[in-house]
Amino acid sequence: MAWSSSKVSRAFLADVFTDTAAFDLVSDTVRAALYNNNITPDQDAASAAYAYNAGQWDNTNEVYEAGQWDAKGVALTNKVINSGTSATVFFDADDTASGSAADLANVYGCLVYSDTVSSPVADQGICHNYFGGSNSVVNGTFTIIWSANGIFRFTL
Repeated sequence: MAWSSSKVSRAFLADVFTDTAAFDLVSDTVRAALYNNNITPDQDAASAAYAYNAGQWDNTNEVYEAGQWDAKGVALTNKVINSGTSATVFFDADDTASGSAADLANVYGCLVYSDTVSSPVADQGICHNYFGGSNSVVNGTFTIIWSANGIFRFTL
């Protein structure tokens, strides 16, 4: 079991394209929940298994600290859908940070999910992002620095 890459959920895309779920990534509360290396993210999991505290994203493998990086994750801020570059569309937000006195260990990646959409499943995952290995912080700020290419990106 291990992380190996960052991927967009197939179920998320199918639910968007078939209008099964009413996602509005800019207006919805979108969160990033941190996870350890005891899971193997699967972009092909069904909606019900690709959601916060469901399937492989069970909160027993979540990494958090109350008051610093809370359980259920940190809400993304200043979210945008950018389509201003030829042949690309991407979802982005400000870098996401903990409080200034966090103690977080063995963080391998995050689940980005909607905390607003409740159908077909509550807290449905959008994508998972691998951090390249184990990351930790002791009495400091843990920050996800999102890629300049966005949290996820489609090249058309």
